[in-house]
Amino acid sequence: MTAYADLRAQLAALTTEAFRPELAEIDRLPTLELARLMNAEDATVPAAVAGQLPRIAAAIDAIAPRMARGGRLVYAGAGTAGRIGVLDASECPPTFNTHPAQVVGLIAGGPSAMLRAVEGAEDSAELAEADLIALDLGADDTVVGISASGRTPYAVGAIGFARTRGALTVGLACNAGSALAAAAEHGIEVVVGPELLTGSTRLKAGTAQKLVLNLISTLTMIRLGKTYGNLMVDLRATNDKLRARSRHILALATGAPDEEIEAALTATRGEVKQALLVLLGGVDGPTAAALLTAADGHLRAALDRTPQAP
Repeated sequence: MTAYADLRAQLAALTTEAFRPELAEIDRLPTLELARLMNAEDATVPAAVAGQLPRIAAAIDAIAPRMARGGRLVYAGAGTAGRIGVLDASECPPTFNTHPAQVVGLIAGGPSAMLRAVEGAEDSAELAEADLIALDLGADDTVVGISASGRTPYAVGAIGFARTRGALTVGLACNAGSALAAAAEHGIEVVVGPELLTGSTRLKAGTAQKLVLNLISTLTMIRLGKTYGNLMVDLRATNDKLRARSRHILALATGAPDEEIEAALTATRGEVKQALLVLLGGVDGPTAAALLTAADGHLRAALDRTPQAP
């Protein structure tokens, strides 16, 4: 018996690792036919995610109040799963004006693993523990372990350690009956089936993970009052495109002319949500800031306390 016989047996039992004989000669197909085949495979992913929506919603409803108390959302994964977590975390500050430490992406092997594989990193539960200790993980935090197989030691180890700290835990896998989902309080298993390329979980499994993390971060931020309807009123305008978008958002939400929008942004130092409160509530910049603080950042609640409350 070889040194890897046990692991090979484990992998052979995973849906994401299954070999599809009917695809054994896809390298002979014309490119357009290959593209149609792969596109058809990808089209099955949203339905698989839909089957887990009640579990995803339950996780979000548990995450949001913890974040409202100052807790953090921490993604932990290895390889593709880790990179997807880091990507989602990195998008939160510009989209929702979160502090960079509010949503954190941990990848086995550290930042260098974003660009190249770090040998053995995913096999270490102890490495996950060390990474979470470095964050001083607490009871108001949430750890989302991400692993296509659902068995990756780094992700499973992150969940195990998080539970010892009293943190909320979510396990996201792409195989049924996974160790990761079983270890977490909220198990989410999006079973997308065997990949076009055997075992290449950067494909359907990676797409499923990205869709689920989109749901978790976006809907949590909506629950935290980071939007007004479907407008990103908490975006951070750090470049010309986002500065133009902030003005477009204010125009859509208020119908105010450009000169009033510019005056409101000047009065609030470019803070879109505060500027919106100035325009809709008829208050000055400092009052807008105070009202939002009192309303824990929820614009509709702050609006209810203005002279021009609907």
